[in-house]
Amino acid sequence: MANPWTGEVALVIDGTTHVLKLTLGALAELEEQLGEDTIVSLVERFEAGRYSSRDVLALIVAGLRGGGWTGTAQDLLSAEIQGGPMAAAQAAGQLLARAFAIGDSTA
Repeated sequence: MANPWTGEVALVIDGTTHVLKLTLGALAELEEQLGEDTIVSLVERFEAGRYSSRDVLALIVAGLRGGGWTGTAQDLLSAEIQGGPMAAAQAAGQLLARAFAIGDSTA
């Protein structure tokens, strides 16, 4: 089960629930893969609704890797994502939002 307070997002792929999380290493890999100097431009694209399927796939792969998955983007090309592309895009957006959410340090 995914814990949103620690930045985790759940996504069902090929009938199996996976926990995705954007760790620092996953973010660095994402920046490199997308050819970005910073992750801010990707966040801005999602906020403006200008993201591509490539962005979504890269975020899902980075989140899966942050959650311990050892696969590649190629492994997901024929995978069945529960809820389809919209669920994948929502999960990608949640990953970004949760990765940069500032928690309540008094809790």
